[in-house]
Amino acid sequence: MTITATGYRAENLILGAALTTAAFFCVALVGTIAKASGQYTSTGVLLLFQNLICLMFMLPVAHRQGWGSLRTNRFGLHLLRAAAGTACWYALFFAITQIPLANATTLTYSAPLWMPLIAAAVTRQRTSRETWIGAAVGFAGVVLVLQPQRHSFSMGELMALAGAGCLAVAMMSVRWLGATEPITRVLFYYFLLSTLMAVPIAAVDWHPLEAEVWPWLIGLGFAQLASQILIVMAYRYASAEKVGPFIYSVIVFTAVIDWAVWHYAPTIFTYLGMALVISGGLVAVRAGRDTRRAGFA
Repeated sequence: MTITATGYRAENLILGAALTTAAFFCVALVGTIAKASGQYTSTGVLLLFQNLICLMFMLPVAHRQGWGSLRTNRFGLHLLRAAAGTACWYALFFAITQIPLANATTLTYSAPLWMPLIAAAVTRQRTSRETWIGAAVGFAGVVLVLQPQRHSFSMGELMALAGAGCLAVAMMSVRWLGATEPITRVLFYYFLLSTLMAVPIAAVDWHPLEAEVWPWLIGLGFAQLASQILIVMAYRYASAEKVGPFIYSVIVFTAVIDWAVWHYAPTIFTYLGMALVISGGLVAVRAGRDTRRAGFA
């Protein structure tokens, strides 16, 4: 794999797409495990152990490579990614305690609708008409998932939407970091900073841990670790905009899991909303300009 003059690796869309799909299967597992284990512990505790277990795995890896390998000139971007990621996961974990897993996932993973707009804002380049059309279609889908016959939003739905904005920022940050930062450094700082950010949340939200919760916490940590490794690897082979459509595999995965495990059958509005979110996202991310022009390399 070669490095381009701008600091980005030559793209391999097929490999990037496969890695992204695998990553978001793991993300679906994270949501599933978090929902299942919510009966044993709190959202803050889940968030803490999700990152702490991953950090414990990364510490010996970083030690073997030498602590000097962790030196970075992009600490601010690492901090942004960790803050956005932590906020997204807290929002999603809270949302799935209030609304069906499939609905929470669809709302949260409308994030790619925002990604071309974020890239355009950073590069100060004109956003194409196709991008706006795709975003409009996708947001129409979000409205359908929110159930148009209702007159108010639930807290779970609002949190899932807030998580979508945070996820968009986190995903773009991963792409910018992946251009120059090695995967070990990216993951180490993410899990370190996210663990530190989760400590006060867990302290406020603390409940004694029962024996039954430990297998769930360990599984949650390893599913999260696998998803993060695969995401970083995917964005090193293809731009976030190009593999962005494959993020929608998580909606399919969670809808199947929600039906199989919790016997939740989505309404016709939810099905239509999912279809519009996916369709709009496909248009938006394909019309979005490639972030290689953003100058972050």
